[in-house]
This record gives sequence, C-alpha cells and structure tokens, in this order.
Amino acid sequence: MDTPTYVLEFEKPLRELAMQLDALRQQSLESNLDLQKEITAIEQKIEKTRSQIYTHLTPWQRVQIARHPKRPYALDYVGMLCEDFIELHGDRQFRDDRALVGGTAFFNGQAVMVIAQQKGRDTKEKIARNFGMPQPEGYRKALRLMKMAEKFNLPVLSFIDTPGAYPGIGSEERHVSEAIAVNLREMAMLKVPTIAVVVGEGGSGGALGIGVTDRVVIFENSYYSVISPEGCAAILWKDGTAAPQAAEALKLNASTLIDLGVVEDVIPEPLGGAHYDPQKAGQALGRCLQKHLKTISKLPVKKLLDARYARYRKLGVFEETLAKV
Repeated sequence: MDTPTYVLEFEKPLRELAMQLDALRQQSLESNLDLQKEITAIEQKIEKTRSQIYTHLTPWQRVQIARHPKRPYALDYVGMLCEDFIELHGDRQFRDDRALVGGTAFFNGQAVMVIAQQKGRDTKEKIARNFGMPQPEGYRKALRLMKMAEKFNLPVLSFIDTPGAYPGIGSEERHVSEAIAVNLREMAMLKVPTIAVVVGEGGSGGALGIGVTDRVVIFENSYYSVISPEGCAAILWKDGTAAPQAAEALKLNASTLIDLGVVEDVIPEPLGGAHYDPQKAGQALGRCLQKHLKTISKLPVKKLLDARYARYRKLGVFEETLAKV
C-alpha cells in the first residue's frame, strides 16, 4: 500500500513518522548497522497513529478526504467493475458535456447503463471536465441515456461525484435548474431498477440530478448534502473559512445519512481513504452494488415504482408535539 504524496493537514504526523522510518532504513543500509528494533518501533507507532487519526475523523476531515486529488473517480470504478464500457455522447440539443459521462457496459455479466459525474486529474482535464460540475446539457444527456435504458430494460447505475451543478451565466441561460427538475421527475418514473453511489462529493441539486434512484449508497468518507460546507458557511456566518463549523452543523457523516433514511448502505473504505487502496475500495463497491441490484431487480415494475415513491415521500418527515407548561 503506497502512501499518497498529497498530505492533508491532519495527516502530517503520519508523514513525519514516515520520513523518520525512511531515514532509519537508509541509515541501516549505508552504515550496515542493525536498526531493526528501531524500525519496528517506528512501524508500530505509524500503525497506532494511523488508527487514531482515521477512526476519529471530524466531518470536515471527511470532506477533505472526499476531495482528495488521489481519490478514485467515477470512471476509475467503472473501469474496475464493468466490462465493454461504450461511452455515448451528446444531449442531441446543444453539445456534449464531459463533466457527465454515460454509456452501456456489463456489470457481472449483466448489461447496464452507466451515468457518471467525472472530475479531472491534471489541470487540462479538470478544465475539460469543468471540475466535475455538469451543465444543463450534461443532465439532458443523462436523461437521454436513462430513457434509452428504459427502452432496452437496462438497470441504471449512477456515480455521483460533484460539488454541484455549474452556476455560470451560460448554464443559467440554458436553464440548468429546469434540466435538473425534469431529471428528478423522470427518474422517479423510470421503469427499470436504479442505484446511485456517492463516490466523492455529493453536492446539492447537482448530485440529485442523477440521484433519484431506488437505492442510494455512499462511501464511508464521501458526503451527500444540500450545500457544500463553504457555501453554508458563507450564508450562515458570512465567512467561508467557517467551513469546518458548517460541516459539523450539516452532520456530514455517512452514518448519519443511514439514520435519516437518505441512503441504504455505507461502503467501508481502506484505513486512510479509498485512495490508499483503490482496488479494495472497488471490490467493496462491487459487492454492495451486486447485493442491491439483485434485490430490486426481482421487483415487478409497479412495486418498484411504488417503493421508489414511498422512499422519497418519507424523507424529511417530522412530528409536532405540544410543549408541556
């Protein structure tokens, strides 16, 4: 397991210990001294520190992991789990949006339609992918592919990873809110099994635009929220630097989403995050998708639609009681 070169603020104690370990190993080689006792002690300290850090993460630290530049992106998981992926382009109205990709593939031998929000690795790709923020044509392309999936009776697998839909002038001129709203309506009525997985960031309507599905699952260190921590901080405290406080207030923990009924499953990640062992994370995702797809694929269309309707109707339900004087 390779240690990622990009180090978050709270991971710096681990980096310092790793540097000490490298120095000891180098000294042992150069001076031909037996330093195995010291090396073992440092290795044990690293494992203990790693466990202490990653088993007590704050909501803001989880957000930072969800945004880690080395974290596997949607197409990384598609490459691990699917065969014969054929990307389909364009919304047939304006242009092709590279922030949102989609196409047919085979998952465990079953034909599926894949819809995925994709970020970029280097500067050139980030610009081409618009930093994973789809525009109206992206959501219209997604809808076109979902309708195609319905026509050919293909389950839909959505991979969510976006800070939000693109809020630029051109996007607003082409009615991004309308495009998302239409997707919400149409996804609620799709006559095929649908599953969404939050692989990184799940921000606002930008995530929901491909997320109205029969099952929603989320990685342990991902987040799914009505707004980003920075956006929340700017509104409530007029200060974007209050993002850690906003993350606490928004309860950006995957386990909280289970309690609220927003997601059905939390996918465990390797200690330190999915970027420490992408293959292991991909295997966990594959098992989770297979389990839920097997369950919902057995339902007749009417029961599938009724269960989907009931799932979203119960979200946000609250009770009122009279205060005792």
